[in-house]
Amino acid sequence: MRLIFATVLLIAALPAAAQIFQYTDAKGNRVFTDQPPLGVDASSVELAPTNSLPPPPKNTAATDTTTDKDNAELTTPYSVLQLVGLPDEEALRANNGTFSIQVEITPKLAKQHSLQLLIDGQAYGPASTSTSLQVDNLERGEHRLAVQVLANDQVVQSSAEQTITVQRVHTGSPALRPKPTPRPAP
Repeated sequence: MRLIFATVLLIAALPAAAQIFQYTDAKGNRVFTDQPPLGVDASSVELAPTNSLPPPPKNTAATDTTTDKDNAELTTPYSVLQLVGLPDEEALRANNGTFSIQVEITPKLAKQHSLQLLIDGQAYGPASTSTSLQVDNLERGEHRLAVQVLANDQVVQSSAEQTITVQRVHTGSPALRPKPTPRPAP
């Protein structure tokens, strides 16, 4: 049984050790093949030995601990990540569309992380390490807000979306007209 198994292995290994031949065809092109053609003067090609390197030595616990710590920081979400201070049931009154948003995050934001505000699913402004984010000149109407934690432009964690309605008074509104001055009594 062992002899048959060894023979099968040797036969399977033969194509890996096959010889390569080269010749020039009738059009002057150099051709490489594993079988020399009949009636053509083909020369054998000697291949250089393949390069091989031993596998890198496995470092003990020091490397594994660092890798696990780095992976844990990237995959372990913050226990609390949410926008706070936004109205729940009523519209947010911002006549010029400018207001601040606070981010509640626990534990404290890591040094390599930053916060990115999302408005209607799109990144708004640059990423920041501040937990107070400024929105400028947002159009009136309904908007979805969320915040993401980024590490080297990779999303680590996202907060739940909150929907707000921004109320802006139109400049032609009667509320913005100057009040009439009372007439003096006769």
